[in-house]
Amino acid sequence: MKLSIVIVNYNVKYFLEQCLHSVQNACAGIDAEIFVVDNDSVDGSVKMVKDKFPEVHLIENKENKGFSSANNQAIRKSKGEYVLLLNPDTIVEDDTLRKVVDFMDQHPDSGGLGVKMLDGKGKFLPESKRGLPYPSVAFFKVFGLSTLFPKSKLFSTYHLGYLDKDKTHVVDVLAGAFMLLRKKVLDKIGLLDEEFFMYGEDIDLSYRITKAGYKNYYYPGTRIIHYKGESTKKGSLNYVFVFYNAMIVFARKHFSKENARAFSVMINIAIYFRAFISILTRFFNKIMLPLLDALLIFAGIFFIKSYWESHFIFPDGGHYPYAFIHIAVPIYLATWLLCIYLSGGYDKPIRLRRLIQGMVAGTIIILVVYSLLNESYRFSRALIILGAAWGTLIMLAERFILHYFNINGYKLNSEKNKRFVIIGEKDESERVSELLQQTGMNPSFTGLVSYHHHRNNSNGFIGHLGQIKEIINIHKINEIIFCAKDVPAQVIIDMMSELKNEQVDYKIAPPESLSIIGSNSINTSGDLYVIDINAIVKRSNRRNKRMLDFLVSLTLLVLYPVALFLVRNPVGLLRNIFSVMTGFKSWIGFTSHSEHEASRLPEIKPGVLNPLDAFQNKNVPEETTARLDLLYARDYKLTNDLNIIIKGFRNLGRI
Repeated sequence: MKLSIVIVNYNVKYFLEQCLHSVQNACAGIDAEIFVVDNDSVDGSVKMVKDKFPEVHLIENKENKGFSSANNQAIRKSKGEYVLLLNPDTIVEDDTLRKVVDFMDQHPDSGGLGVKMLDGKGKFLPESKRGLPYPSVAFFKVFGLSTLFPKSKLFSTYHLGYLDKDKTHVVDVLAGAFMLLRKKVLDKIGLLDEEFFMYGEDIDLSYRITKAGYKNYYYPGTRIIHYKGESTKKGSLNYVFVFYNAMIVFARKHFSKENARAFSVMINIAIYFRAFISILTRFFNKIMLPLLDALLIFAGIFFIKSYWESHFIFPDGGHYPYAFIHIAVPIYLATWLLCIYLSGGYDKPIRLRRLIQGMVAGTIIILVVYSLLNESYRFSRALIILGAAWGTLIMLAERFILHYFNINGYKLNSEKNKRFVIIGEKDESERVSELLQQTGMNPSFTGLVSYHHHRNNSNGFIGHLGQIKEIINIHKINEIIFCAKDVPAQVIIDMMSELKNEQVDYKIAPPESLSIIGSNSINTSGDLYVIDINAIVKRSNRRNKRMLDFLVSLTLLVLYPVALFLVRNPVGLLRNIFSVMTGFKSWIGFTSHSEHEASRLPEIKPGVLNPLDAFQNKNVPEETTARLDLLYARDYKLTNDLNIIIKGFRNLGRI
């Protein structure tokens, strides 16, 4: 057998499906086998592979064994002369596998090979070719000098930025996303080092290949798309700690003791430096807009108060009490901003409707509480209303400015107003168009473009692929969706590269799939359109659940004098009210069952009640209980929470 392809998957079902489609097409005419090693995914990946790709050799792990261990499982079973380690968030061209195998056949000195990788917008990924992380190299990368001087031979050694990305080169390190290996070399040097759980294993293996006397080649004669996933969120604390600790493991294994010690000290300094910068950046990114809102609203209310008191309330002299501007107004601001947050007003992309909803809800809460206060604390109902009006107007203006200048990625409701073209043949493009509507995107324009140049604009097409630039300009297209069933991967990648200056996004619709995949990465919001379960982990559902928890807690607190006679444990109810309000608990959580089942469910706050409380009969089998939790997590609805609260009301004091 010529080639064995190994794909390790963990909870990226739709990307794996797309990857397997492209790999199957690329295997045409090659004696090849495909392995998928699933590291205990809970997103239905295993069932998808069994249903749609029965010819694939599937290895089902019952725990997440990590990248190295999972790859080794398949490599030990492989029969190919070459082994390709391939990420599931990749798409290969139709001739990629043939070209790389031919290159290896023609270069017997090659131990491994990597290819040119592009992101989901068609931009070159510099990690396609890399140097070894010697202390100086790591220093330049960690402290940003390689980014400042991307073409420098001195500073850009990590990504070898001084080497032409369109020419073949011998390099130090291959990227683990696409790593073609000669099997006899693996037999000589050993498999992936399982001490590396994630990151670093590709550097270690590449280094061992060169130490054994073989070469690692960067080969740009073919390209792949690499969307990149959770593991590549460079700003995340998880990435900082895991990646740089992997570098320490590599140094201890391959450097001299003195160099390894110096490297370890420098990397540890870098870890905490990058962690500090990461925390600081994330904090300011999250707090910047609410803080700006608060400052602008406060300044507006201050001037409104000054004008109002001098012209209407105290025309002959006088002022509002000190407590109004220093105590009452901050409370108003906190209420408005909290309601805006709970309504989704701070989510990206910006939805003005949610911002207005939050301000209205906050104003109603303030006015209701205001009416219940002692008269000495009722400063001015007019200033509350004027302040709310000012706050709404200034925040709307602020968001229009953010959108216009694209500051910090804030855009106004962009995914709801996108203009699409779908490239493919009639049946498939119409199927994808219908799928796009069902995902709730509500595009303002959807045009069908034929893949074949000889087609005219009949049968619902607005043009053909050769006219795509004119179509983008005339119809002001934001996003292109390729039908993978009709358009070869090579053509897709060609078009992405050719149109990379057109300011459009790209997605790919696999055949017979309910997903449309693309843009930059797995994790960027809006990059995956899919008809799927309404999972509780969705940001909107988490926020809605938190909002319901808060409102129910507030209601129970107001009605506590009545509720204490209706629940079994009144003291427990009061404790639960404050625990839920402060975010330590939720009113509804999962039931208690086996540790293994719990590990397969998403992480949510511990619940006072659970789905079982909706049933009068508590003698429910354990497997049914686990099923209830799974259904609750997979298809979350606010009405389900309300139903459980109503039916389990007497148990709201449960501790």
